[in-house]
Amino acid sequence: MLISVVVPCYNSEHTITELVELTLKEIRKSPEYEAEFVLVNDYSKDNTWDVLCSLAEKYPFVKAINLAKNFGQHNALMAAFHYADGDLIVGMDDDMQTHPSQLPILLEKMKEGYDVVYGQYPYRKNSFIKNLTSKFNAYTSRVLLGRPKTIVSSNYWVITRMVRNEVIKYTSYNPYVDAIFYRVTHNIADVPIEHFKREYGSSNYTFRKLVRLWLAYFNFSTIPLRISSYLGILFSVTGFIGAVAVIIRQIIAPSAQIGWASLMCVMCFFFGLSMLALGILGEYMGKIMLSISHTPQYIVREVRNTEKKDEP
Repeated sequence: MLISVVVPCYNSEHTITELVELTLKEIRKSPEYEAEFVLVNDYSKDNTWDVLCSLAEKYPFVKAINLAKNFGQHNALMAAFHYADGDLIVGMDDDMQTHPSQLPILLEKMKEGYDVVYGQYPYRKNSFIKNLTSKFNAYTSRVLLGRPKTIVSSNYWVITRMVRNEVIKYTSYNPYVDAIFYRVTHNIADVPIEHFKREYGSSNYTFRKLVRLWLAYFNFSTIPLRISSYLGILFSVTGFIGAVAVIIRQIIAPSAQIGWASLMCVMCFFFGLSMLALGILGEYMGKIMLSISHTPQYIVREVRNTEKKDEP
């Protein structure tokens, strides 16, 4: 059985060689498995591409893909899927937090017949802010994307060839691979594994990138529009009831003063709500326009140990 290990690489010149060699060591412990690696350089600012080329020269089963610009982690994963030929595809990060020593645990769980298995971390070795945003992401992904309530997702996962074949059919410029997994199958499990500290540097996800990634949820759900509609109905009814109450109050006590400050607060609140609804609509419209104009998921500049394929 061939295992394809797909890794988006960004400024990982100090860790990617160790990651490949340790992962290869773990896979070779079991005679039933063979390995290939699909390493995608997402326009790193360091010498990551040179390191990937060296790995491809040393190991013929290492496929190195160089993107023309920085497209983001999930776009890089989509590129990797198109070059992965394995019966099982393993997703890992390039920072050694998704440690190769935990891979046998995921592969063992896959033998129970699941389509997707996530490694979930009982204890995360991240900062407080990163853990907080992870919890927010977990909640919103369950509400907006339909993630099963019993599943805890992570960047460490194994999927079957069938899931990979369905994932690559998705051609939108702004993918979110977990959401696509949930659309393909609900035959999903997770298994506890150890979370390791980052061996070098700091996270490449800035707050801006995290927000941009979260907005990718809008590609897979109409719930924000539904919430906007419900809020519109709720506050319209509240405003009507409030107007009736003001009229009755004026009839009972004509000399009562209506506060300017409270009126302005109400106006600001409702105008803010309107702008929020317009912003949600604008987000959807912008994504539709970018999709119609065939904005690419990724652009491959050059490859090693494989043939260049047409971009979606």
